[in-house]
Amino acid sequence: MNQVMDVLLNRKSVRAYEEREISAEVRAEILKAALRAPTAGNLMLYSILDVTDQTIKDKLAVTCDNQPFIARAPMVWIFLADYQRWYDYFLTSGVEELCTQKNLTMQKPEEGDLFLACCDALIAAQNAVIAAESFGIGSCYIGDIMEQYEMHKEMLHLPHYVFPICMLVFGYPTQQQKERELTPRFDEKFIVFENQYRRLGKEEFDEMFAERQSRLPKGKAMEGITTVGQATYLQKFSADFSVEMRRSVREWLKGWGN
Repeated sequence: MNQVMDVLLNRKSVRAYEEREISAEVRAEILKAALRAPTAGNLMLYSILDVTDQTIKDKLAVTCDNQPFIARAPMVWIFLADYQRWYDYFLTSGVEELCTQKNLTMQKPEEGDLFLACCDALIAAQNAVIAAESFGIGSCYIGDIMEQYEMHKEMLHLPHYVFPICMLVFGYPTQQQKERELTPRFDEKFIVFENQYRRLGKEEFDEMFAERQSRLPKGKAMEGITTVGQATYLQKFSADFSVEMRRSVREWLKGWGN
């Protein structure tokens, strides 16, 4: 196995860190890797917020579903799907005048542009994750940055065509985190299909979730819950944070195309 595969196959989310700073030199290397990520048309439709203000970190730890480890992370980066920069450049480089001259309507960024920018931002984020891992630095994705639309928009000064698709927190893992077992993944036969998508049936779902079903917790909190599907629905899909995420993303989306 080569070193890259070793890093990829042994990486896990890290939420507890040593009290150890990440040097400026290592930060620069991680950033260099992020900026070399594949990008649609070489447009680099993303921006990265390097959150160094402890006050903002403290607020994010609260607004992102009350996760204190965010405030303790030595390095916090927010990856933004960003079409604002290109739209502003279009305006300052005479695109509006060109459209008028050619009797065209100048297009504004829409939902498809947002999705493309999200892809760019997430690919760059994953490059940063793997680069950090190669330096012995753990990381954790925080999707909760998509929540609290009004608060995060104001706190981070986000303009019209910018969307915070994910946040990453980085730090050197504690010994306990290093020794923690990797979480199992689903077998590839349930994930990888040839040529066309295929929906799964009950027997396949039973096989797919057998290991997780065997570890389903017991107790009062699980009263009436008999399957992983039921537990996941209540804990993830219908949970307060998921409801807020969907509300918040709807608000973000309203601006695109208007």
